[in-house]
Order: sequence, then structure tokens, then C-alpha cells
Amino acid sequence: MTSSDYDSSNIFAKILRGEIPSCKVYEDDHSIAFMDVMPQAPGHTLVLPKQPSRNLLDASPEALSHVIQTVQKVANAVKDAFDADGVYIAQFNEPSAGQTVFHLHFHVIPRHEGTALKPHSGKMEDGDVLAENARKIIEAMS
Repeated sequence: MTSSDYDSSNIFAKILRGEIPSCKVYEDDHSIAFMDVMPQAPGHTLVLPKQPSRNLLDASPEALSHVIQTVQKVANAVKDAFDADGVYIAQFNEPSAGQTVFHLHFHVIPRHEGTALKPHSGKMEDGDVLAENARKIIEAMS
């Protein structure tokens, strides 16, 4: 499969179409941010462009320009909302680099000195916890 093979049945495309619910923290004409359902730390948020692209390698420069601005906005809000010492931004391209969902997305994860990230184990977080964490981020953005 080449990087230009976008699969419109991926979970993020379904979230963008409203077929699968998400705990949204931000949305504009070009991008969306929502809580990761399997967070590696409280406040773990995903940011993605609305424009279909498999990953950074095939995204349009316009989509990248818009989405990185949203990443910055969300990162600042996540840092404030969770009183974090720093923010980890991760983005993977193709399976050998760790990509598992083939729609361009950025992980925004608040980090606290001396606290390890939880593994991305496949265990889903409680919906009420995600909603409360989303509320904190939304409040920090306003």
C-alpha cells in the first residue's frame, strides 16, 4: 500500500462523518481535536485535518498549515488544563513507524516530570473521565 492510498473506512474518517461518536474539544473548518479513547496520560488528545490524507507524507501543504496551528492551540490548552510540565507531540507515518490509523493525526499528551506514559494497551477509558478531561481542555481554550 502506498502513502496515497487513503481508506475512507478508517475510524477517524468515520468520526469526521459523525458515524462514530467522539469527545470533541475543538473544531474549525479545517481540523478537529478530540480525546483519545485509550489515553497514555490524562488529557491525551488527537488532532487531525478534515481533509483526507493517509499521513504527513501525502497531506497537502494547506492541510498541514491548518492542522499544525490547531496542534499548537490544543497543546497550550492541554498544558494549562492539566498543569503539565511539558507536552509530548507524536505523529507516525506508515506501519513501520508505528502508524495504526491511516488518517493523518497528531497525539498531544501532557507530561509531568517523573511520570511515565501508560502503554497504548487497547483498554478504553471511561466515558465520564474523557468528558471531564475534555471539559478542562475546552475551558482552558476559552
